[in-house]
Amino acid sequence: MADSSILSRRGFIAGSAALASAASLPMPIWATGSMARAGAGGASKGFGTLDGDDIRLTVANSHFAAGGRSGHAVTVNGTVPGPLIRLRQGRTVRLHVTNTLEEDTSVHWHGLLVPFQFDGVPGVSFPGIRAGETFTYEIPVRQAGTYWWHSHSGLQEQQGHYGPLIVDPADESGARYDREIVLLLSEFTPLHPHQVMRNLKVAEGYFNFNKQTATQGDMPVADRIDWGRMRMDPRDISDVTGSTYSFLVNGHAPMDDLQFLFTPGERIRLRIINGSAMTFFNFRIPGVPLTVIQADGQDVRDVTVDELQIGVAETYDLVIEPRAGAHTIVAEAMDRSGMGIATLTSTPGERALVPALRDPVTLTMDDMGMASMAGGAHAGMDHSAHGGSMDGAGMDGDAMDVAAMDHSMRDMSQLPPSANGVGVDMVAPMPVDRMDFPGLGLDKVSHRVLRYTDLVARAPNPVRAPERSLEIHLTGNMERYMWSFDGQKFSAVSDDPIRFGFDERVRVTLVNNTMMAHPIHLHGHFFELVNGADEAHQPLKHTLIVQPGGKATFDLTANEPGDWAFHCHLLYHMHAGMMQVVTVRPFPVAEGA
Repeated sequence: MADSSILSRRGFIAGSAALASAASLPMPIWATGSMARAGAGGASKGFGTLDGDDIRLTVANSHFAAGGRSGHAVTVNGTVPGPLIRLRQGRTVRLHVTNTLEEDTSVHWHGLLVPFQFDGVPGVSFPGIRAGETFTYEIPVRQAGTYWWHSHSGLQEQQGHYGPLIVDPADESGARYDREIVLLLSEFTPLHPHQVMRNLKVAEGYFNFNKQTATQGDMPVADRIDWGRMRMDPRDISDVTGSTYSFLVNGHAPMDDLQFLFTPGERIRLRIINGSAMTFFNFRIPGVPLTVIQADGQDVRDVTVDELQIGVAETYDLVIEPRAGAHTIVAEAMDRSGMGIATLTSTPGERALVPALRDPVTLTMDDMGMASMAGGAHAGMDHSAHGGSMDGAGMDGDAMDVAAMDHSMRDMSQLPPSANGVGVDMVAPMPVDRMDFPGLGLDKVSHRVLRYTDLVARAPNPVRAPERSLEIHLTGNMERYMWSFDGQKFSAVSDDPIRFGFDERVRVTLVNNTMMAHPIHLHGHFFELVNGADEAHQPLKHTLIVQPGGKATFDLTANEPGDWAFHCHLLYHMHAGMMQVVTVRPFPVAEGA
């Protein structure tokens, strides 16, 4: 039965509202974060809500405008983002998706535990939804929390094919808030996504307008020359930037003046979803502490911060208690090329100051997998990376031989033999655990910033030692814009899946040998971050940011049988090859069979 249900993977690459709570404060349409018209014949900004056990979605072509930019969009039920789907834990839902496009489409229910044939990845778990057809997903709703949905066909996600998904618990007697606001962060560009991809293939820094000049910034000229010799750019933070993106909150650009109304004294739950294609956001509300209560839909012990970085495809639930007045909601792109903006206010029409963009982020040698040292930039580096011994006396106090460093970054010996070839152009020589790193650009701020090491599961997980270990390298060739696992670009024709036995417990270490942060997502499962929490309280997540030149480790119990996508959630990285299939076998035998 298991083998006969496995579908061909050949089509993967080619096909590959804020809500008012029980507090009944009247919410005018401009204050709800939903349904603002974008113009005659165009997609609406924001989203309405669909709930119940039988839901219908229609995928269509449309036109969308935001932030002074306009262009083609792929909409679901006529809006960008698509509708908020609201489900109830313990029920079974039927979701009917009708495709009116002239190409295949799909919907992946990001973070939901579903039977693998309803996971929505063409060529991996089902054939896709053909033009003119309707496909019905039938899903027993097993968990509560904040999730989202998006297309897994081609690059439709970039064009607007995504939306929020909330699962309410079967028992809501323990609610800890008075009002709820859903904030879906994303971006829009009028460029067709295939043109974006072509531009990145021409030059990986095509959209980067934050490059340093010979006299700009505080980096010494000698250091800039060193980076040049390595053929690397210390300002290469994001592949696609505000030069072409308008950053959105619930489909609204900053100039739209999106506002959310509240009553002073309320405890407000913010459900934050990063539904972007390529953008990490640094989220803050200046002057308002943020208490994190969930990560990726799973309960964590309360931790209060002033800012957090949310990677592509992650979700965080926060509780805030804002004072009377207006407060600016800031979702600043990690590379600081733009931001999404909204206002939280107790008085309709009142606004707060919008903070200026902070200075652009500049990579350091630590970000290249070279540990810091006192009096020099690279002392923690493995001496063997330079082909010989090196004690402290053998190093210049302020610098090292760049030619030797450049050579070490092209030493492929730490990768599997299959990783050699054109798909890898450099290797961070000394990756270290960076689970305590708050995110690029947030390591030098003076206020409290969330780190993965702050996350502790609220309820205990079963304690079980891993049966084996697995190491996976995140690799790439920046100049050719190729991305991969272990140097192997995903091929729908000749792939070799990552295999787990059903219910096997595996400790997986992701080693980022590149200079970019990657949000790695495993379909169909939650895994436990090995982040310093005790074994029973390692936090559960489905998406994990692996920092440049860093390692990140998780424990996985492979208890969801089937074929599952495993990939970088930066859309163009996945499309360029940083993807694999995880196969969990055998299928358990049903009782009475």
